[in-house]
Amino acid sequence: QVQLVESGGGLVQPGGSLRLSCKAPRSILSTFIGLNIAWYRQAPGKERELVAAVPSGGNANYADSVKGRFTISRDNSRKTVYLQMNSLKPEDTAVYYCNTVPIRTNSWGQGTQVTVSS
Repeated sequence: QVQLVESGGGLVQPGGSLRLSCKAPRSILSTFIGLNIAWYRQAPGKERELVAAVPSGGNANYADSVKGRFTISRDNSRKTVYLQMNSLKPEDTAVYYCNTVPIRTNSWGQGTQVTVSS
């Protein structure tokens, strides 16, 4: 089981920025390095969707709706994956979660709420 803990959400105005963090506090380093990690989000009344993913090796990939605005990165030494979100829009409002790819059912955390509103 991989425990993942999200943080960094908040209320921001349209056009603003936030940086989310996803930490794996209990994973040993070698395990974390081998994980493909992704950010997912779920807006009210909608299904959970993949936002961005960063594999253990290789290039990151993004949902079309966030390309050019969001950047996913990882710092293996800190066992942390980040999601830098710029030019935020009201439609980015959602609870953001991180998990592995493929998803591990037992790895869902509490998520972090992102609200984009003026």
